[in-house]
Amino acid sequence: MATMETVKIEETAKAMETSGTAGATGAAGAIGSAGAAGKGERVLARDAGNYIGEDIVLEGWVHNVRSLGGLSFLLLRDRTGVIQCVGDAAGHAAEIDRLPTESVVRVYGRVRADSRAPGGVEVEVAGTEVINASIENVPFEINKNGINAGLDVQLDNRVISLRHATAQAIFRVEAEIVRIFREYLRSQGFIEVFTPKIVASGTEGGSALFPVDYFGRRAFLAQSPQFYKQMAVGAGFERVFEVGHAYRAEEHNTSRHLNEYVSLDLEMGFIKDEGDVMDVEEGFIRSLLSELERTRKADFDTCGAKIPVLPPEARIPRLRFSEVVAILKDEYGLDLSRRTDLDPEGERLICSYCAEKLGSEFVFVTHFPRSARPMYTMPDENDPKLSRSFDLLFRGLEVTTGGQRIHKYDMLVESIKARGLNPATFEHYLKAFTHGMPPHGGLAIGLERITARLLGLGNVREASLFPRDRDRLTP
Repeated sequence: MATMETVKIEETAKAMETSGTAGATGAAGAIGSAGAAGKGERVLARDAGNYIGEDIVLEGWVHNVRSLGGLSFLLLRDRTGVIQCVGDAAGHAAEIDRLPTESVVRVYGRVRADSRAPGGVEVEVAGTEVINASIENVPFEINKNGINAGLDVQLDNRVISLRHATAQAIFRVEAEIVRIFREYLRSQGFIEVFTPKIVASGTEGGSALFPVDYFGRRAFLAQSPQFYKQMAVGAGFERVFEVGHAYRAEEHNTSRHLNEYVSLDLEMGFIKDEGDVMDVEEGFIRSLLSELERTRKADFDTCGAKIPVLPPEARIPRLRFSEVVAILKDEYGLDLSRRTDLDPEGERLICSYCAEKLGSEFVFVTHFPRSARPMYTMPDENDPKLSRSFDLLFRGLEVTTGGQRIHKYDMLVESIKARGLNPATFEHYLKAFTHGMPPHGGLAIGLERITARLLGLGNVREASLFPRDRDRLTP
């Protein structure tokens, strides 16, 4: 049943769709010879300053409406930002005052310079037209600096929360990260590939798989493109990368986990060891930070975040897992000597240590115990209990896992058996190693994680457009 408040909004919307259209008709006749804008073509808020003294057409959402000193101010929002439109009592103030927040409207008017207005320009309204009225109250205000609602409420109303300036900034940065990843790897001789997301078996040898009924056969959603990118290296492409979704049926329900996420993967052949892979990632990180500073600084400012700096003369620190365990015990009294991996507190503390003592917010942790790494990870020839693997930690969180892979068939079969797995399950994967596979390695970067760390977000879900976790399957 509709509430009285909803009914009032619907009545206002219907009235505006009638009166707004009539007002626009009169305004359209007043549009003068303003070049392309004068022909009724839409001008974006960002570009309005190019039309000072000219009549233009704007389209967007009603961000806010307020009255002051006999004037009515409409803040109109489009994909490029917010522009101020003003009407007086003799003009279109009444029309503006009746516009429901978040309605989609068209505004006709003349651009004038005003240093007090956002962007230094405003539009003197000559007419408005309601394209599609908002017929319900928004669940929270999105025209403030922040959203006064819990994250679950924001995610339940995701289309509304995504309209907020901070959310828009987050996903512009995320899109830029992907662009830079692609362009950097292409510059290094990599080719982009697209691998299946419905697979016959898991890549990690564990149980964290989402089953799929594949025409009566049992299949799974891919945990990663690991097997396929290795096969692509063996097929002769040598250097491949992929940007694609990955699925983990893990029971974690924390601020750092998603069950569906975007993975930035690469694999490269003819390496000496995992150090070559770390070198490529460090090159990407340097390119990433430089490009973000050049193209997305305003979005970082919107999020109140600072782009980290990597000194050009210093490498990202590379510490063995055993070294990290010793540092954590000596410096912080945290004993991880019985563990085969870092816990969240250990990740946070070693990042703090490296930032304070080594001047880097990034740190590579290498040579994890082999038992903590997947079956395809190359053992260290000097100590078979250790692996030629690494994690990249950033601001207290693991954002990358990588390493050198086993490239010899017999060694790989032995490793599979040692994990209590049946090599026959991996028949098609293993076949790629029977016809000459070069030494190779690669990595996977969690897109949402690195975005969240860069922007200082409290929860990785904020960096997922429509997140999927243990409890959330909609919207």
